[in-house]
Amino acid sequence: MKSNSEQLMRLVVDAAEEKKAHRIVALNLVDISLVADYFVICHGNSDIQVQSITTEIRKRVEEAGGRIRGIEGMDSARWVLIDIGDVVVHVFHRDEREYYNIERLWSDAKVVEFA
Repeated sequence: MKSNSEQLMRLVVDAAEEKKAHRIVALNLVDISLVADYFVICHGNSDIQVQSITTEIRKRVEEAGGRIRGIEGMDSARWVLIDIGDVVVHVFHRDEREYYNIERLWSDAKVVEFA
């Protein structure tokens, strides 16, 4: 049986895919961090695409009855952080994703495989 945080993570991934986000990666942090159960990382190729991905994630989470605790970075659309509690989403602009490379920082985490 899937946990609520896993279901939420998959909902976020589906929303990002809907808006053609690139290189979507979900990291399982359950035994690694108290910050969240999952990080979802993706990027868009323009400010508008980053904002579109973020808006779609917000919409889907709210439609599913979830609560967005905070969104940071939407104005500049270079690195948007979406706090959904057990799931934290990083929506980067392509250039910032390459620069910050947060997947490397969390290399201890297991990458979630999507069927």
